Amino acid sequence: MAFALNLPKLSYSGVGAVDDAIATLSQQPVKRAMVVTDKNLVELGILDHLFELLDQASIDYELFDKVTPNPTATLVREGRSVYVENECDCFIAVGGGSPVDCAKAIRIVAANPGDIVDYDGVGKVSNAGDFFIAISTTAGTAAEMTSNSVITDESRQVKMVIIDAKQIPDIAVNDPMLMINLPAHVTAATGMDALTHAVEAYVTPGAHTLTKPTALEAIKLIAQWLPVAVEDGKNIEAREQLANAQFLAGMAFNSAGLGLVHAMAHQPGATHNLPHGVCNAILLPQVCAFNAERCPERFRDIAQVMGGDITGLTNEQGAELAITLIRNLSKRVDIPTGFKALGISKDDCHNWIDKVLADPCLGGNPRQPTPKEIEDLYLACL
Repeated sequence: MAFALNLPKLSYSGVGAVDDAIATLSQQPVKRAMVVTDKNLVELGILDHLFELLDQASIDYELFDKVTPNPTATLVREGRSVYVENECDCFIAVGGGSPVDCAKAIRIVAANPGDIVDYDGVGKVSNAGDFFIAISTTAGTAAEMTSNSVITDESRQVKMVIIDAKQIPDIAVNDPMLMINLPAHVTAATGMDALTHAVEAYVTPGAHTLTKPTALEAIKLIAQWLPVAVEDGKNIEAREQLANAQFLAGMAFNSAGLGLVHAMAHQPGATHNLPHGVCNAILLPQVCAFNAERCPERFRDIAQVMGGDITGLTNEQGAELAITLIRNLSKRVDIPTGFKALGISKDDCHNWIDKVLADPCLGGNPRQPTPKEIEDLYLACL
């Protein structure tokens, strides 16, 4: 089977990217967009310029700004009703992973039969749906260009991972001007999310000649620019480089796959509504140590692009250096050191094991864990 590299039809990156995207949208046969976002972004005025552009292009819009972190199946159902009742014919998502994932899911159920829970898993979407622009306001999830969406099913207390290339937006937008007011803690969390994407995409058995270079370049850029952006959120070069890095990481994992970090991180996000990037960052060093026993040479490469001196080091020593550098970066951007500080208990960890084993991300891990190993990794991260 040939390797598949899935990407948006068009991607705009850099200052002015939003203007270019709406200019392209104006050439489509659309009349009314549903803008999917969260109230905070609206109140901060982040969408004001977008609204002006839509007015200038004579494109009506319906604002759906109810998205919360870790969007739910109930929210998706409500969004579908708004979309249909207002006769919308295209989507514009603005925000981080939550608004973009929510828009992806609404688009699925607006164009396909059944409920969103029917699409949990891989390759279940028949119709792509209406024209879709995803505008990122964070540099982390790469949701604006990937085939994944993550939606919490409250009834089962599980994060559904919906994977299908038909979810990929038609246009992906990364404009650093929308990111300059991102709070430092959000910058840190989303940056570590992007780092996790790149690391997992590089060490997975699904890594390919077309994905390895983008994963390594993403790791290099994040190591260099994430601390700068956390310390000075208005540094436009840092914002743009991080946006590029997370996009490169998305290019890698969207086709190569992810792994155990994501399979484990989805569970505290579902049950305790914790930030996904923070969960990833806490788990990443421990899981890297677990995986390094299988592919230490990959982690030695990671140490090198993160600025480590690997001269004379064995693969195993290089892997240890990579894990140290990852820990140091996480500490520098003030990520919590463990789950206990976030209200997680040993009992929580035990209850997540079966859900980790069922998570579709687990299949991409270079080393398949036993239930006991999963529990031990969780406990080590408390």
